[in-house]
Amino acid sequence: MPLKIVRNDITKMKTDAIVNAANPQLKMGGGVCGAIFAAAGPEELQRECDRIGGCEVGQAVITGAGRLPAKYIIHTVGPIWRGGGHGEAKLLRDSYLNSLRLAVEHKCKSISFPLISSGIYGYPRDQALHIAVSSIGEFLLENDEIDVYLVIFDRSSYKLSE
Repeated sequence: MPLKIVRNDITKMKTDAIVNAANPQLKMGGGVCGAIFAAAGPEELQRECDRIGGCEVGQAVITGAGRLPAKYIIHTVGPIWRGGGHGEAKLLRDSYLNSLRLAVEHKCKSISFPLISSGIYGYPRDQALHIAVSSIGEFLLENDEIDVYLVIFDRSSYKLSE
C-alpha cells in the first residue's frame, strides 16, 4: 500500500522528498520547520528559500534537501486554525495535494509528510489527520506510483492514527 503512517523523526526519513510545514515567508521557524532547517543546514536552506521569496497558504514550493537524506524539501504552508469556518479544511487539503503534485512533477517515488498545521498552527489533530489521510488517499487513487509516509513524531498523535 502506498500510504503508511509511521512514528519517526521526519528529518531521518530516507524518501525522495520530505515536506516542511512552512510559514508564508519561508523563514526558519519552530516545530517541524525548525527541525528540518537545522538538519538540512539552516544557512544554505534559508538562502534557497529567500531566492523563492514566499509561499501562499495551501500552495507548495520545492528546494534541495541540503544535508538531509532526501533529494528535495517541499515547503507547504498550512492554514492557521481559526475555528473551522474560514476555509481551513480546503486549504489544508490543498497543502497536501499541491505537495504531492510537485513531488510527482520532480519524479519523486517517495515522500514523507508531517501532520501539517497540527502544531503551532493549532489545527485539531484528529481533524488534521482525517484530512491528511483522505487527501493523500484521493491523490493515490490516480497516482499510485509514489509511496507516501505520514510521519507522526509524538506518541499521542500516533495513537490517534491507530
